[in-house]
Amino acid sequence: MQNKTALYLLLLANSVSGFAQGISMISIPWYFTDVLQQSSLFGLIYAITTALTLFWGLYAGTLIDKYPRKNIFLALCISGAIVLIGVSLVGFITGNIPVYLAALVFTYTILNYNIHFPTLYAFGQEISEKKNYGRINSFLEVNHQTVSVLSGGAAALLLGGISNSTFGKISFISEFTIEPWSLHEIFLLDGLTYCLSFFLVLLIKYKPIEDVYKSSGNVLARLKEGFLFLKENPLLFLFGNASYVIFLVLLVTVHQLVPIYIANHLKEGGEIYASTEMIYAIGALAAGIWINRLLHAKHTLKAIIFLMLLTVFVYVWCSLTKATYVLFITSIVLGLTNAGTRILRITYLFHHIPNHIIGRAGSVFQAINVLFRLLLILIFSMPFFASGSNITWAYFICGIVVFAWTLPLLFYYKRLQKEK
Repeated sequence: MQNKTALYLLLLANSVSGFAQGISMISIPWYFTDVLQQSSLFGLIYAITTALTLFWGLYAGTLIDKYPRKNIFLALCISGAIVLIGVSLVGFITGNIPVYLAALVFTYTILNYNIHFPTLYAFGQEISEKKNYGRINSFLEVNHQTVSVLSGGAAALLLGGISNSTFGKISFISEFTIEPWSLHEIFLLDGLTYCLSFFLVLLIKYKPIEDVYKSSGNVLARLKEGFLFLKENPLLFLFGNASYVIFLVLLVTVHQLVPIYIANHLKEGGEIYASTEMIYAIGALAAGIWINRLLHAKHTLKAIIFLMLLTVFVYVWCSLTKATYVLFITSIVLGLTNAGTRILRITYLFHHIPNHIIGRAGSVFQAINVLFRLLLILIFSMPFFASGSNITWAYFICGIVVFAWTLPLLFYYKRLQKEK
């Protein structure tokens, strides 16, 4: 495999920034739900942020195909350090983080995700041979989810703390104490990791496997190329959207539904919320290690459909029960199904979409995903879902949404197989 050193530095930089970033993104929803008791306000903020990603995602796709991917990573590290360290300093000076600044960090990080991960996968495609696409995607997934496991565990410690020999409801014999961290302390850690990632990305040197054509023209002209490509490949358009649905409902679940489900339905604390993130990442990590075998077995489409139906089952199961262990099982299964589907999906798209247009084609899928996600966020922001155990209806609806998107894949199964 060529460009090994570049790949390792890319993974290391992604790990460093992703660790603290994960802690921040766990802490903010819990801050709104448990500390401020304003889950509906957070739902509104999430809806506005998601609406912004509709336009930003389309534009980001054109940037990914026009500029060197390394330069994009450097720009993200600089902007991330400025935002996170700046907001944390306000917290240290005033003693707390204002709501609008917590919302700013959340919005920035979501927008960051919308260009960071597409750039990461496009860069992986650019520096690897076709025969290694599956391995590269598995490496990236294992790296991301290993960091998520660690950040989930750290978030559980930092949100709940360890005092009087207890962690959550677990008691043990120890004089070791960790005081819960404030939000501005977590943001400072996040900002400093962006600085470290910047220097790691600077060290990356690579040679593209193939000459990469960089698109020219204005934004609209470049966007048009992505739309025309998918218009000429309708089955690819169908596959790209339908196979993206688990990610659609997962983002809504993680950022909006889980905090309410735990606080209102299960009556548990922040350490349980952070633990679900860590357990989810364990399932995703397992997928990163295991799913690559399915690529060699040539059952990509069948595996994706199975993972989607499994997702439907756990959402419905969670909506009908009231037990922490069911939420944990649901989390690990969602980690497995989302990560597994993502690896299979991206590898399939890599084989069917040229690298010079992958960013814009991906942004079309992203825009459609955002529209459906925004609709769910607005629905689940209604006060009805924040009352008592009504949040279970949101889980049931998510299961129905995934099932609805599974039907086109089943209907066009034979044609999609031939397309491969």
